[in-house]
Amino acid sequence: MTTVFRPFTLALIQLGSIGANKADNLRHARQVILQAAQGNGVKKPDLIVLPECFNSPYGHIHFPVYAEPIGFVPGKPYDIDQCQSESVKMLSTVARETSTWLIGGSIPECDSNGKVFNTCTVYDPKGALVATHRKVHLFDIDIPGQIKFKESETLTGGSSLSHFDAGFAKIGLGICYDIRFPELAMIAARQGCHVLIYPGAFNMTTGPLHWELLSRSRAVDNQVFVSVCSPARDLSAGYHAWGHSMIVDPMGRILGEAGAEEEIVYATIEPEVLYSTRTGIPVTVQRRFDVYPDVSKFPN
Repeated sequence: MTTVFRPFTLALIQLGSIGANKADNLRHARQVILQAAQGNGVKKPDLIVLPECFNSPYGHIHFPVYAEPIGFVPGKPYDIDQCQSESVKMLSTVARETSTWLIGGSIPECDSNGKVFNTCTVYDPKGALVATHRKVHLFDIDIPGQIKFKESETLTGGSSLSHFDAGFAKIGLGICYDIRFPELAMIAARQGCHVLIYPGAFNMTTGPLHWELLSRSRAVDNQVFVSVCSPARDLSAGYHAWGHSMIVDPMGRILGEAGAEEEIVYATIEPEVLYSTRTGIPVTVQRRFDVYPDVSKFPN
């Protein structure tokens, strides 16, 4: 069944005040979600997005300490009441209270085998957990003299691609470093996603160079809307996020962008922009799969 793409309002929460106390982090996230749900004075958002690792400090040493069991199985009903994750319970409750779709950024997740993942969770307006995405590509980089980071010291990469149907759009999911791998975005777009959303936390080295560039590239490459949602910058923390959460349309135009501080960014997503882009620059029907393969035919 093809999802009917309809106009909707998107809100990105560039969350600040993420410290060592998980309970405080969850309380603050809840407060800002409630604030975002009030709208921008024009319209209440249909979908609210939190940033990557919103419930704990960002760092591979922190992930196992803050990890929570989720136990979501795609295609099976999820019992929130039996859930052992306090973060999932909070997100489910506030999604229901605000009657909005909610992408809960990401949190460290532990499974029954002791593996730890960086996991995004998605809730419908009734508070049901309907989708998850485990970060597929782990952030293992070493730029001499600037930054060295190795998520794989404590994290395991996910092994599947993720999307969900919100009723007004089909939405593909990625987390941060996933945006550097165009195959993930190509597959999502060719499988019918209208919007790609990446909770992320680029740093002060790669952020100024690549955050906007990659967001606009994935949007133009695939003629879809792309949204990236970062934590606010905190120079007292061990990891300094770039910030600049943004929403990009299929022509590469930036519809909304935050600065470095805590902020809520709103944008109206208009389907006509996607359709007019694909009509005017018809790459979706000009691809030469007789010359190169269609990666969407070989998922997972």
